Amino acid sequence: MASRKESGPATTATMTSTAGTLDSPVKQIQIEGLVVLKIIKHYQEEGQGSEVVQGVLLGLVVDDRLEITNCFPFPQHTEDDADFDEVQYQMEMMRSLRHVNIDHLHVGWYQSTYYGSFVSRALLDSQFSYQHAIEESVVLIYDPIKTAQGSLSLKAYRLTPKLMEICKEKDFTPEGLKKANIGFEHMFEEVPIVIKNSHLINVLMWELEDKSTVADKHELLNLSSSNHLEKSLQLLMDRVDDMSQEIVKYNTYSRNLSKQQQQKHQYVQRRQQENAQRQSRGEPPLPEEDITKMFKPPQPPPRMDSLLIAGQINNYCQNIKEFTSQNLGKLFMAEALQGHN
Repeated sequence: MASRKESGPATTATMTSTAGTLDSPVKQIQIEGLVVLKIIKHYQEEGQGSEVVQGVLLGLVVDDRLEITNCFPFPQHTEDDADFDEVQYQMEMMRSLRHVNIDHLHVGWYQSTYYGSFVSRALLDSQFSYQHAIEESVVLIYDPIKTAQGSLSLKAYRLTPKLMEICKEKDFTPEGLKKANIGFEHMFEEVPIVIKNSHLINVLMWELEDKSTVADKHELLNLSSSNHLEKSLQLLMDRVDDMSQEIVKYNTYSRNLSKQQQQKHQYVQRRQQENAQRQSRGEPPLPEEDITKMFKPPQPPPRMDSLLIAGQINNYCQNIKEFTSQNLGKLFMAEALQGHN
């Protein structure tokens, strides 16, 4: 299968037409069940393992509710496909949907994730582009591995206003982030999702549930944890190693900055002593020199990578917490049943 680089989808120029239509932020997302099925089908057909699939969300905004009524995927292509233009592809798709009287307004994008590994710079840049053009846009994150365990994992995220301001100013220095008072917990905000189906689809789901076998329902009570917990812990350890490397970089910067400050202070003191000696001998003082040119401060490492790594570590911890709590509940229930027998 053709491989796709893990990068955010390109934004189209028509997205700015809906920007700023509402003063109130999006407080709820209503998504059609057909859209959820399309996202799941897209991953099943083109996603393999850690392969990331992406697509465009279409819909409209009603008051403080974002209604997602349709979507279409990005086609898989290799780096050799130099002639492929994602923006032109999106424009043609939306033009075709408009001709058949289907909602064609851009309201965000979706992406699959591998064991919850979605907090990255590519996602941040893509969501900033969308949210800067369309204030109400969101990104849907679909986790196929957690969904395969019995519960649909589909979450919607938006960038917080603080992070939007930092991304606009592009000030990712330690001083800039400290001034903005932003941490990894203030980067993304989750928006609640409500899945809406027509009455006919609800009736069909009731019929399918009645026809489902008892064995399938008992699969949710399986006590084995498979390799989900092991893989999550491995990914968590990898991210912790990345965080330790970022800490080493920042500590090195702090030491170099402190060392330079000491050298600058020593130079100023030595200069003052030399001028005092020259003044006692009746000689004119030495000309003043620009200290900033003599002692150029070291370049501070960007701290946005550290924030993203910390946010991903927090996401891994939340996933492990949910997984272990469910397994512990099953084990306690099995122990109670064995004691009862």
